Amino acid sequence: QVQLVESGGGLVQAGGSLRLSCSASGTLIGAKTMAWYRQAPGKQRELVASITDTAIANYADFVKGRFTVARLYAKNTLYLQMTSLKPEDTGAYYCSARFIAGPIGTYWGQGTQVTVTS
Repeated sequence: QVQLVESGGGLVQAGGSLRLSCSASGTLIGAKTMAWYRQAPGKQRELVASITDTAIANYADFVKGRFTVARLYAKNTLYLQMTSLKPEDTGAYYCSARFIAGPIGTYWGQGTQVTVTS
């Protein structure tokens, strides 16, 4: 089993920045893909950004150029740097990890709330 814990959410004004972190209880070696999702009230969870074990990153169109995803194996941590935040970025942000070795499976964190005010 792998536990993922997100942190770094909060309240920020439009145009501001936040950095989210997702700490894993163990090594991230074996995690083929890690990703950030978000869910706004009344809406479905949507993919924000993902990154593979070879550092190939992909972004949803609505965050391209504003968000950056990175994973740091030495700290067993996934990051999401968010800049130029907009009110529509408000929501609960979740990280996930899909392991193909070790504890095989897909794991989710509990989420961290991001609220962007206009």
